Amino acid sequence: MPKLKTKSGAKKRFRITASGKVKAGVAGKRHRLISHNAKYIRQNRGTEVMSKPDIVKIKSYMPYA
Repeated sequence: MPKLKTKSGAKKRFRITASGKVKAGVAGKRHRLISHNAKYIRQNRGTEVMSKPDIVKIKSYMPYA
């Protein structure tokens, strides 16, 4: 059987935790930050766990993860 291909964009952006959840960086932190208030910037620091429907789609992009 041929090997399944992993989407290379997904393997750069997402990490699978030991319990099977998917972590990703928070959106909206690259540019135009002067128009966001400090609370928005502070709360979007770090990573977040993706929602259940997103996890199903992301895991299909990374079949061996």
